[in-house]
Amino acid sequence: MSPILPLNRRTAALALSAALLVPALAACGSSDDKKDGAAASPSASGSAAPKAANLTVLAASSLTDVFKAAGSAYEKAHPGTKVTFSFAGSQELAAQVKQGAPADALVTADTKTMDALKAETNDPAVIAKNRLVIATGKGNPFKVAGLKDLADTKIKVVLAAPEVPVGRYSKQILDAQKVEVKPVSQEPNVRAVLSKVELGEADAGLVYKTDTLKSGDKVVVVDIPDAENAVASYPAASLKGSKNAEAAAAFVAWLSTPEAQKILQDAGFQKA
Repeated sequence: MSPILPLNRRTAALALSAALLVPALAACGSSDDKKDGAAASPSASGSAAPKAANLTVLAASSLTDVFKAAGSAYEKAHPGTKVTFSFAGSQELAAQVKQGAPADALVTADTKTMDALKAETNDPAVIAKNRLVIATGKGNPFKVAGLKDLADTKIKVVLAAPEVPVGRYSKQILDAQKVEVKPVSQEPNVRAVLSKVELGEADAGLVYKTDTLKSGDKVVVVDIPDAENAVASYPAASLKGSKNAEAAAAFVAWLSTPEAQKILQDAGFQKA
């Protein structure tokens, strides 16, 4: 049996025990706090930025040149991420999405095609706009000056197929001006139309203005007045079936940033 200490000695002993106990408890609490803090830290959890991923982006043919530049800029700003593009007519891309092709994001040359894919896409955002021009053969031998000249049967005109966005826009503006054109061929995308004119297989074609910027003297560009023209809108969306949902959404959001918009506008696209 322990001896009973006098009151003043017992008080002193209790005070000493308490003093020794407080640092030990503080040390335990500090250790636990550090562990909890590390778990909650954004840098430790990696939630501050999307994880690096290999992204596949389906994009309209008219974006071929500018998206190569945009992809390089994005990869530079997001180390570890690789962006691979698959270019085709918007209607072809839509068919691929419907068939479940493995991809992460989609950019079309019209809102109609994108709207038809609501079940497969997340909310789209228009990232750029474009306008149509007439591309004529080198030197413009037939002196094409406007849409009405395309009705001349001596001129071999090539258009995109009506199910292709640029083909639909072409029909829209020709019908509005009551210009009847009998194309020598209808192509699956705008690049194919331009190629026919560049190679001399056609005398004229309706294409997007941006597509002609790198044609040099292979074609002569004839502008179409705004009152007779159509505006093409380019919506972008991540795909619901993407295995890289976070990274895909981040790329689509980046397309609306000042950096991406400058790349698009430097390539001739209009502000969204």
